[in-house]
Amino acid sequence: KPCSLPQTMLAIPLLLLLVPGLILYPQQAGDGLDEAALERMQQRAEYLNQQMTRLIQELEQMKQEQSGGAWGGLLGWQFWALAGIAVLHLEKANRKDDNHNAKRKLGSRLEERMHLPVLDLDKGCQLITDLMDKLTHIFGQGLSNGFYPVPQQAVGVGSAFEGWSPGSAQDVVYRVLVPLSPPPGHAFHLELDAAGMLQRNFCVRVELLCTCTRERLGEDMLCFLHHPEEELRRRQDPSLLHTLCTGSYLDVEKTVHWFYGFVRVAWLLLPQSRHWRLTLQPCSRSCKFQLRKDKESFTAEMIFAVRQGDSDIFVCSQPAEAGIPSTRWPETYAVAEANFFRHISRQAPQDSCHCKCLQLLTGFLMGVGFSSYALKTVVMHLLNTVPLTQWRRRDFGQRLMDILKYLRCSLDTKQLLHFVVGNASFPMEISLPSGFRVAEAPNLFEHLASSPNAHRKAVQEYNCLLDRLKQLPIHGH
Repeated sequence: KPCSLPQTMLAIPLLLLLVPGLILYPQQAGDGLDEAALERMQQRAEYLNQQMTRLIQELEQMKQEQSGGAWGGLLGWQFWALAGIAVLHLEKANRKDDNHNAKRKLGSRLEERMHLPVLDLDKGCQLITDLMDKLTHIFGQGLSNGFYPVPQQAVGVGSAFEGWSPGSAQDVVYRVLVPLSPPPGHAFHLELDAAGMLQRNFCVRVELLCTCTRERLGEDMLCFLHHPEEELRRRQDPSLLHTLCTGSYLDVEKTVHWFYGFVRVAWLLLPQSRHWRLTLQPCSRSCKFQLRKDKESFTAEMIFAVRQGDSDIFVCSQPAEAGIPSTRWPETYAVAEANFFRHISRQAPQDSCHCKCLQLLTGFLMGVGFSSYALKTVVMHLLNTVPLTQWRRRDFGQRLMDILKYLRCSLDTKQLLHFVVGNASFPMEISLPSGFRVAEAPNLFEHLASSPNAHRKAVQEYNCLLDRLKQLPIHGH
């Protein structure tokens, strides 16, 4: 079967998710309702109340039976979040009838129970940001005379710095992108290596520059181009070409290995080392580490990158696929996307629900095979089209349904366009390379268009949640 989740586990939240389509609501009416119509509406309200009460009781019983199990999270906040959607639809469909207060009371019962896990992302973001600032400062003080890539101020990227996270607090990874600038006497040139299906790949070619003018001005640096190699070996550290490059190209794995060594030494000089324990987690294309203090724990990942011009688009060390050459740096849009979320946060209402929508869906739908990036792309498209005044907390249910509808439409058309590349309506205040906004947008679902089997599986993964409803004893109500 395409979906192996326990039937009973999904039945209750899915029933509530689709309540608007399973129950024949009374039509909105004016003031001229006859007694028979009022009686039918009252009976319907009582029936709905009874069904919700029964479902609540079943949930509490199931939670007791499954306590401590892997489904605890699904039967908790996700149930009440999906149940809240049903209540919002009930209220909308019946806002003009005399049973409106009854529906509101029913909704209140569910809203009291509907809550997402509270993640203190701000604390982790601030801790990692402060640590990166101090590491950058130490690098400038201690290695300024060497010829290694120069780390610039780190930029928080990914879900945690965007205000949401698909997992629990223990699963959060705080990702920072560390821009690298060339050392003195060197220049970086980005060369397109191979065009991927969804992103381009580049090589970072390292070029030696003439520094004779700086030498004549009294700077303590020999020109790599115009001094004998013997003199250079005797009086000056080797160039970047002889340390972290393979041929003429900056090597990702050598760069990461070098920075691991720097962090290991620099950590002892940081004030955080007196209170936190640092554990490095070796990785060939990024620098991962964990900070622990008492019962607190934060996991971070440093991704190294080279900026394209003065834009918010970079090439980075973190690959989109395994097994790529160590001199290949994939293009990344993480900084532009993070800046888009910051742009939205500055303009959206204080109680905006877009992060809660992402947190819920990535936690719930990830179990059926959709990537969190696809879901984030859907949300970004909707944030760019639906007025931000319609993303308040009270709009949570409707926006959640919009996201699901958009995702289903994208599956049907086998097309989910990239949000940054080829998006003419992308905010102008976020800097993109020339031509980015008018380029052809990559299709994130291109693999579905080219593979009938992949498309069929994706549709099954989406529909398996709905198909469970057919087995429920709800017919005839």
